[in-house]
Amino acid sequence: MSSWRRYDATLFPIFHERFEQKWGKGSAPFLDPGVFFEDQPRPRAQWVNVDTGAAVAVVPIWADENGRHRSFGVFYLPPSGDIWVLRPGLTEYVEAGDALTEEQAVLRNDAFRKAVAHAKEFIFGHEQA
Repeated sequence: MSSWRRYDATLFPIFHERFEQKWGKGSAPFLDPGVFFEDQPRPRAQWVNVDTGAAVAVVPIWADENGRHRSFGVFYLPPSGDIWVLRPGLTEYVEAGDALTEEQAVLRNDAFRKAVAHAKEFIFGHEQA
């Protein structure tokens, strides 16, 4: 049986801390633990390894100032420190804000499923994803 478990509470602050240690202060607003859970961008998924303390997260990320052009980042926290960015391939979408069209929802959900599948393959291997 695997030691990996889904984790559906707020994002671990350590994701934000390690990201900013590696790439600089202010570089990870999408991982900010200071934002209330309800205000965090959606969708997201997290897993934690209860034996080692390692963790994996799939979160919406953005590079533009208005935050509309997004993709899904897959991040791995090794138990000994550091943060790895796992590359799930193309997962870009446009966040519509209040007026989400059906097409935009489909693109976002497809991108999310692709990123989650990549995370599960990393965690559980190709056969169990």
